[in-house]
Amino acid sequence: MRLFVFGLGYAARAIAEAASVPLLATTRDGRDGTIRFDDADAVRAGLAAATHVLSSIPPDADGAGEDPVLASYGAWLDRGWLGYLSSTGVYGDTGGAWVDEHAPADRGRRAGRNRADAAWLARGARVFRLPGIYGPGRSPLDRVRSGEARRTGVAGQVFSRIHVDDLARGVVAGFDAPAGAYNLADDVPAAQDAVLDHAARLLGLPAPPLVPLAALSPAARAFHAENRRVANAKAVRVLGWRPRYPDYRAGLRALSATTSPTPASAAPAAASVVQR
Repeated sequence: MRLFVFGLGYAARAIAEAASVPLLATTRDGRDGTIRFDDADAVRAGLAAATHVLSSIPPDADGAGEDPVLASYGAWLDRGWLGYLSSTGVYGDTGGAWVDEHAPADRGRRAGRNRADAAWLARGARVFRLPGIYGPGRSPLDRVRSGEARRTGVAGQVFSRIHVDDLARGVVAGFDAPAGAYNLADDVPAAQDAVLDHAARLLGLPAPPLVPLAALSPAARAFHAENRRVANAKAVRVLGWRPRYPDYRAGLRALSATTSPTPASAAPAAASVVQR
């Protein structure tokens, strides 16, 4: 087995580590021994030697064009296993209702992502739809510790999440799975404020300040404009996968155990940095 990864970012690195197989990967600049995405000859040679190809590259920011991987290298993706890291955002706002893979996947606010999800499915890929990803170095603990976290006080709004290690294990389990869409999410969707409160308690810090939605960045306001619960039953049933961190409490507890507590004297002041 040889794995080729388009876009060796945070999640893809965790997947590569969990897979523990020979790896070739692209980045924009070819750093750390990777291939530049626009080095067509090297990419095609890598694809020719690969048995499994995974793309973690999202659509262009404006979403106007075709998926960048399919646009540049689609002609060389005609054999072997294909995987794509998509987003549960394709389901759009459900008013807090549960969604599974049978729900319409063209309702998201990012049209480019909706089209890319459908295009990879049409190619016979395993499309892993992911909610908010957290893990070492990128978690509510880090945002609370840095002073960036903000609560909104919005009632009745919940989100699903996935620990990066569970994400990686789910994708690896998908190496032997049939083509199709798979939601990889934890078992217990929760309100963002509850997660931030719990992170603060684990760190021994005050709860993050409350701010109105209007004070958040446009990206953060768009995030809070959606409200849904993501069901993972298909991944459990078909992939034989279960999240090791079934809720945010388990995930944050494990992350906090690997970091030292923040001394009270080092607690950041309430900053004007808005949630990203």
